Amino acid sequence: MNIKDHLAQIRAKLAPGVTLLAVSKTKPVSDVLEAYEAGQRAFGENRVGEWREKAKELPSDIQWHFIGTLQRNKVKYLDSRIALIHSVDRVSLAKEIQRRAHKKGYVQDVLLEVNIGGEAQKGGIAPKELPELLAFCQTLPNLRLRGLMTIIPNTQDEGEQRQYFEAMKGLFDTMKAAGGSAFDTLSMGMSGDYEIAMVCGSTLVRVGSAIFGARPPQEKHGSL
Repeated sequence: MNIKDHLAQIRAKLAPGVTLLAVSKTKPVSDVLEAYEAGQRAFGENRVGEWREKAKELPSDIQWHFIGTLQRNKVKYLDSRIALIHSVDRVSLAKEIQRRAHKKGYVQDVLLEVNIGGEAQKGGIAPKELPELLAFCQTLPNLRLRGLMTIIPNTQDEGEQRQYFEAMKGLFDTMKAAGGSAFDTLSMGMSGDYEIAMVCGSTLVRVGSAIFGARPPQEKHGSL
């Protein structure tokens, strides 16, 4: 099967109102273009340099999402072509995004990344610290808080997956009351578990290998 066929299969499974983000990190421009020609418009990248190179070569109506850990010194290279940053997890990063977006004259949509599994090796804020970060982000005029994102622990147990996703949905519902009118996105679920994530309330699924094929072995653990 080719990329177009994979996309068609996944779209047939999407719940109403769920956005499909094609995770194109590490994939060549030709693969992204093939998906684009099959009607896909939202793509996710996790390295600033790789995104900038691809953006030069690909159609301007692509909706780019930045989904990886974002270092403050890389924020200056982002601009309004990034439709959504998924990985805001600390005050210092939020401040830098605010500073750069203000300087360039646009409002940046962001998600707050939550480390729902409490894993030391992963990014994301602890759930108990989320309200404080959310409140701070609401004071920044060039940030628009759109919702939450998580990458759950790497488990094949569907019961465990569901527990993490349901915990995130509960957190999302709790935060929504304080998040404002734009707070509408819960980004969770990847190639191996997006169907369960949708059942649990995900509004955006990040699918890479199920569209583009498997990545190198070293990237499989926790891969998008």
